[in-house]
Amino acid sequence: MMNDRRTLVITGANTGIGAAAAAQLARPGVRLILACRSEEKTRPVLDRLREAGAEARFVALDLTDLAGARRAGEALARELDGLDVLINNAGLAGQRGLTRDGYELAFGVNHLGHFAFTRALLPRLRARRGRVVNVSSGSHRRAREIPWGRLREATRSVSGLDEYGVSKLCNLLFTAELRRREPELSAVALNPGRIASDIWRRVPPGARTLLPWLLRMKPVSFGGATLVHAAEVELGDDAPLYFNKQRAEAPSPLALREDLARALWDYSLDACAEGGGDAEAA
Repeated sequence: MMNDRRTLVITGANTGIGAAAAAQLARPGVRLILACRSEEKTRPVLDRLREAGAEARFVALDLTDLAGARRAGEALARELDGLDVLINNAGLAGQRGLTRDGYELAFGVNHLGHFAFTRALLPRLRARRGRVVNVSSGSHRRAREIPWGRLREATRSVSGLDEYGVSKLCNLLFTAELRRREPELSAVALNPGRIASDIWRRVPPGARTLLPWLLRMKPVSFGGATLVHAAEVELGDDAPLYFNKQRAEAPSPLALREDLARALWDYSLDACAEGGGDAEAA
């Protein structure tokens, strides 16, 4: 078992706002575990975190594979005595396709993969009365429903942004239902704002060049600070579900529907069971 330090896991922290948040959290007495796809791309970030005095390591995580996401979480859970904070930051936008398990790409990566990974880590979060931070987006307000019948179809929209909005709504619903099912934990979702990060890397080059100017995007350091705020802000009994940047704000009415959150949880459980991403310990 690892020694007893404040331990944080951040998904997708080899670049963008995840890497920025890790850098802002790095200090002696902190253990940062970066769960990413590429160890090679993560190595420079780990080096900088260690230079700041933090203990830092890499864990392989592929959110397109539900069984793989579960195994990554279970392997990590076997090593940890407890987990203080899990920041589910990894994600994609503007991409089209299916995951390995046959789910629409944004829904499968941004929600389902994190669902499987998080459930495997719940016993360690319970041990520390820890916190789950789910990175959502203001784009959750674009979603008017969860299109249940299309979740196992390839992305329909040309931009992929309609499906992205659905996935970000799911991040909020997952957060709300996690609060109801795990009252000893704290859970919060946030919109980091429009950030000039490589989450947009698959957007066509011409449009990608214009996006920061058109959308008035903030630098990754700004986005990283919103993650740190969500991880460290004091949350009382009446804690907000959602932060817009660092300000508590009501999400869309759809994100507050308990029946929809329960339905999404049950759907996600079935998807994980079918794909081998079910975590028995949770």
